[in-house]
Amino acid sequence: MKRIVVSFLFTVILLTSAAPAAFATSMATPSVFNPRIGEGNNSSLNWSGYAIAGSQGSITTVSGSWIVPSVTCGKGSTTYAAFWAGIDGFNSNTVEQAGTLGQCSHGAASYTAWYEFYPAGSVTIASVTVTPGDLVSVTVSYNSGIFTVTLIDGNQAPFTTTGSVANAALSSAECIAERPSIGGSITNLANFGTAEFGQDYTIIPSTCSATVGGVTGTFGTFGPALQEITMVNRHGRILAQPSGISTDGSSFTVTWHASN
Repeated sequence: MKRIVVSFLFTVILLTSAAPAAFATSMATPSVFNPRIGEGNNSSLNWSGYAIAGSQGSITTVSGSWIVPSVTCGKGSTTYAAFWAGIDGFNSNTVEQAGTLGQCSHGAASYTAWYEFYPAGSVTIASVTVTPGDLVSVTVSYNSGIFTVTLIDGNQAPFTTTGSVANAALSSAECIAERPSIGGSITNLANFGTAEFGQDYTIIPSTCSATVGGVTGTFGTFGPALQEITMVNRHGRILAQPSGISTDGSSFTVTWHASN
């Protein structure tokens, strides 16, 4: 099987103004990108990757970039793999996020871009065409009660939207591979191979970083605040697992193991 690699690169960007929002529609498939559903101290039923856990109100901006991975679809299979950058969700019931979704529907692959101000439902960004191999960047920032989300896919026009979330915690920043939920049930995880976060500096010279309490640094510099998350099923089987983080705290990988 061909090894599929995804590169995720992170910077911290403070947006001072928002561009007009591009057109977006409700998702044809009602996927919901949930907060982390815990299954032990360092495991989750729906997330895999790394998060920075801060105090309430301490996280204001996070950015991430990645190359859209191809998902491998088994004959007749229906599976999902989402990749995103966002604020909140690790230790709260809100999430402000955007990303891409690779979906196998009865064995056929398709790809979309989306954003979500959870607990509101996810929204497909209809103006953005997503293709495996595209370079996608996402920035989520918070200022004076308003979240600004910007997603850029290659040379296409940037998509920007704003929104507010009641009782947003502003208490975590993360980059996550996720299997979303449909109708209240967690979906099966699509085979995305190995995802590399913050590795390919020839594409964007940046690192995996966050601003916590006004201090900016790579994920690894935040010590005990750094949280490694392994995705498992309800029986403890590993579905997706991150590697250790690099010595400079800027990169790691997530490897697909199983769909469910």
